Amino acid sequence: MKIKEKYIAFLRGINVGGHHKVPMDDLCVTLKKLKLTNIVTILNSGNILFESNDNDLENKISTHLEKSFGFPIPTIIRKAESITSLLNTNPFKGIKVNKDIRLYVSFLKKNSNTELKLPWKSVDNSYVILEKKDKIIFSVLDLSKSKTPKAMEALEKYFGKDITTRNWKTIERIGEKLITNE
Repeated sequence: MKIKEKYIAFLRGINVGGHHKVPMDDLCVTLKKLKLTNIVTILNSGNILFESNDNDLENKISTHLEKSFGFPIPTIIRKAESITSLLNTNPFKGIKVNKDIRLYVSFLKKNSNTELKLPWKSVDNSYVILEKKDKIIFSVLDLSKSKTPKAMEALEKYFGKDITTRNWKTIERIGEKLITNE
């Protein structure tokens, strides 16, 4: 029997602005039907830690969730070790954070090539795409420069719609859960 590995699933577009509501308890029950174990949800925005000995999970989970909840739920999965490594290298070190600065990590489903020269800045300098490494994009949003940021639009324009974004603080919370669930 294959050894179970730890994963994090990032679900796109659930529980945002009152749309596509997915109660976390219902989500856990649904995922258990796929034989996932040690399921832990983090926040209400679709971050799930789990263990599985299946390595073909993204489409399987996404399809199962759509059947269960009645709407598409794009799913991007990363191994726990990938998130731990990300936290250890901290791609945002050296960036001064204040009340207006938001640090974002965007996960791509597929590696996407773009002609975009990085780092890239929006016209109003409110949004900077710092780096793309593997299937992860690191970006910074400065709300003091624009009250109507077009950050997600820029990401989709340059990298496609098979993407989901999390605040760096969420990634740190996931890292804390990984440590406490070992």
